[in-house]
Amino acid sequence: MKIQVLGTGCPKCKKLEENARAAAEQLGGGFEIEKVTKINDIMGFGVMVTPGLAVDGKVKSSGKVLSVEEIKGLLK
Repeated sequence: MKIQVLGTGCPKCKKLEENARAAAEQLGGGFEIEKVTKINDIMGFGVMVTPGLAVDGKVKSSGKVLSVEEIKGLLK
């Protein structure tokens, strides 16, 4: 399963990435985490407000920092 963190590197984007890594680790692995930082690539997902989170190419959240528990719920 591929987790993509969409953001240019702002503090909220970094926190979302941190939470995504923690969620993946707690669920036992099998996840690939990719940072998408280029604005054109982010817009290609249809995300206009960062940070965003996509799972297997489908946007699950944008404009907020999900908690570790919220991300785990999306990954199950």
